[in-house]
Amino acid sequence: MTARIGVVLFPGSNCEHDVVEAVNALGGDAHIVWHDDRSLGTVDAVVLPGGFAHGDYLRPGALARFSPIMGAVEAFAAGGGPVVGICNGFQVLTEAHLLPGALQKNRGLTFLCTTVEVEVFSDRSVLTSGVEVGSRLRIPINHFEGSYICDQSTLDELRAEGRIILRYVDNPNGSLADIAGIANAAGNVVGLMPHPERAADALFGSTDGRILLGALLRSALAWSAVAAGS
Repeated sequence: MTARIGVVLFPGSNCEHDVVEAVNALGGDAHIVWHDDRSLGTVDAVVLPGGFAHGDYLRPGALARFSPIMGAVEAFAAGGGPVVGICNGFQVLTEAHLLPGALQKNRGLTFLCTTVEVEVFSDRSVLTSGVEVGSRLRIPINHFEGSYICDQSTLDELRAEGRIILRYVDNPNGSLADIAGIANAAGNVVGLMPHPERAADALFGSTDGRILLGALLRSALAWSAVAAGS
């Protein structure tokens, strides 16, 4: 069986085709879903890709959260469906309150475009399920507002519930507690700032992104099987 992945395209997204190509290269079946649609169609997982949705007007993700497709994304997530937001997609998920906290401007007000090392800090998510905790992955980042923040009680919850899934080995942006990626309480909604789709081909210097995307495909198939039997 092939995992069907819907990749949401907002005006200003620029990583949607990267995600489609990386997922398809791993044996998935990815296709674009337009932000103005009200249905995801038949999918086993959803990815909100990187870019500058609606030009990051007001603040990143602030307008995208009101796109018609987000109602379907929220319903899909509420039903346990895997949802992953990458970079700008992470920002959209926080704006839509599908994930706690927010992303603010990087430390030093510097745009970052480089490859970083992240540590898998928890396997309790659809993106890290089956991935060895403590593994270190080399994955690119490309953002100006990627410094994760939240209040102390939220941070305590994230830590206690194993919801910090990725941490920077050498924090590049001032993110609280070195956070590079988090999950919701159920583990089916994930946001991360690094771009695994840009580390899926040896041509670009690392294939470590395949580890995370491969976990997403497995999680998507597992959820689909459970949903079909319910």
